[in-house]
Amino acid sequence: MEDGRIRASAIIKSRPIPADSASAVIEDVLRAAALKLDKIAFTVGTGYGRDKMPFADKAVSEIQCHARAARWFVPGARTVIDIGGQDAKEILMDPDGSILQFVTNDKCAAGTGRFLEVMAKVLGVSLTELGAMSRRARAPVVLASTCTVWAQADVIQYIHSGKDPADIGAGIDSAMAKRVATLAGSVKPAPEICLTGGVAKNQGVAMVLERLLGMKVAPFRKADPQLAGAIGAALLAREAVSGSRQAGI
Repeated sequence: MEDGRIRASAIIKSRPIPADSASAVIEDVLRAAALKLDKIAFTVGTGYGRDKMPFADKAVSEIQCHARAARWFVPGARTVIDIGGQDAKEILMDPDGSILQFVTNDKCAAGTGRFLEVMAKVLGVSLTELGAMSRRARAPVVLASTCTVWAQADVIQYIHSGKDPADIGAGIDSAMAKRVATLAGSVKPAPEICLTGGVAKNQGVAMVLERLLGMKVAPFRKADPQLAGAIGAALLAREAVSGSRQAGI
């Protein structure tokens, strides 16, 4: 980041060894920014395998990084709902941005981006197309289970019965949102809510979450929501060097 703006970024498919993924993505970022690694004053590693990044000066949890990124996007954010490919998290902050509570769902694919990937494949559409389907739905279907295996069977049955793909897509988004909303049973959300992670690109999930929680949900739009964790890490690295936190940056 430079002057509070993203200078360069990269998103790649995860590799089996986290350190390999980290090395590959930082090479892409440095190339895009026309920089050398030794010109970077401080680097923060985050995410799975953050302790294995050979170039990181410090490892910070995803919880801290997503919370910091959310406040960068929505200065008054009190709650972060992060839905990634492997887990879903809800983070509650105080008015100053300090973390009060958090809860993570990483035991089941339901409520994660993996759920949407599986369902999109069954429908034969891209994740982007799946997210847009809810707006065209007239009679959204209901999935009997949020379990990925059983929900997949429901989707196949609806396809065979001739249901409108848009109605099926809306039903998938609704099932996903309902699963994520159950996190609120452990950590009661407070406005404003910021939605991060790749699923923040899905308009249907955001709309259903708003209805279920009874609060406005602001999808992370200042940058690609998949970058939220990396943005938070960059902001924390900047603060480590400057010794202070700058509001809105």
